[in-house]
Parts: sequence; structure tokens; C-alpha cells
Amino acid sequence: MWEKSGKAVAIQAWWRGTLVRRTLLHAALRASVVQRWWRRAQARQLEERRRAALEAYTRQRWAAVRLQSCAQMWRVRQRYCRLLHAARIIQMYWRWHNCHTSGVFQGRYELAANRLGLELEIFLGSQICRITNCIPFPIKN
Repeated sequence: MWEKSGKAVAIQAWWRGTLVRRTLLHAALRASVVQRWWRRAQARQLEERRRAALEAYTRQRWAAVRLQSCAQMWRVRQRYCRLLHAARIIQMYWRWHNCHTSGVFQGRYELAANRLGLELEIFLGSQICRITNCIPFPIKN
């Protein structure tokens, strides 16, 4: 009986060992699944943090470029406005100088059948010359 019971005990021990090994294998597989999931979750979080850091860096660089371009545009506009003002002053003095150094003619005329009436005013700097004349036409018969 011992012999049969020894074999029964051996079979029971083998069965319990098989159950324990199967349970340990299932537990190891489950642990492996959980570990893989956890590693993937950590990798996703790391990728999201990297993406967020890259986006923040990109926004900062874009803002810096935008500010630099605005500052440069402002400087160029300031310089343009100064040059435009200087050009206007030069033009004003040049026009004034031309007006006062060269003469300006102003006048009117009246044309009749037998004569031409002229009234001219010539401005030469601060001097004014007025000419009034009536020119008769020769009449042919």
C-alpha cells in the first residue's frame, strides 16, 4: 500500500509542481505584459514631453525671430522717415532757390482784329518787372 501511496504521492507532487509551474508561468507572462505596457506608457510620456519641449522651443524661436524682425523693421522705418524728412527739406530749399534765382514769367494777352495787347510780369528774385504793350498789326487791303 505504501508503494501505491508513494506513487500517488509522487503523482500528486508532480501535479502540484505542474500547477505551481503553470501558475508561475502565467504570473511571469502577466508580469511581462504589464512590464511591456508600462515601458510603452513611459516611452509615450517621454515622447510627449520631448514634443512639448520641442514645441515650446519652436514657439520661443519664432517669437524671437518675430521680435527681431519687428525691431529691424522699426529701425528701417525710422531711418526711412529721417531720410524722407531730409529729402523734403532739401527739395524745399532747392525749389525756393530755383524760384529766387531763376525768373518766373506770368502774364496775359488780348488778341483783337488789328492789335495784340500784352501784360507781362517777370519775377527775378526780389525784383519784379512789368511790361505792358499794345502791338498794332499791319492791315493789308
